[in-house]
Amino acid sequence: MSKDPIIEKLSEKNFDEFVRMIEIFADFEKLAPPDVGAKERLKKDGMGKNKKYEAYLAKINGKYAAYTIFFMTYSSFSAMPRLFLEDIFILEEFRRKGLGKKFLDFIVDIAKNRGCITVDLNVIDWNKNAINF
Repeated sequence: MSKDPIIEKLSEKNFDEFVRMIEIFADFEKLAPPDVGAKERLKKDGMGKNKKYEAYLAKINGKYAAYTIFFMTYSSFSAMPRLFLEDIFILEEFRRKGLGKKFLDFIVDIAKNRGCITVDLNVIDWNKNAINF
């Protein structure tokens, strides 16, 4: 990778890029992309007063390359917060260059700073690259 990624919090400025990458990810997973109503909810729930999730985008050499979306959960047994990683998606042209590890390290640092006991995620059983990662 020629430069370290620049990681930006979801904002009005990058929201369209965020949605574009979600649409590409949906296509990759053979799922329907967000419809108009879902896009409105993504905006309200990620940037509104009562946020339901957090999202960040990574840029490499001025181009958006990846996004992540996560939210906080809670462990009843340990009485500690947990971070649930909903998506981490890297555009194909930026894969296998170390961005995934850097982005995951960024997420883990957030979890540590918040006192989380775990970072949880699920991976689709046919996505061998994600499983290996």
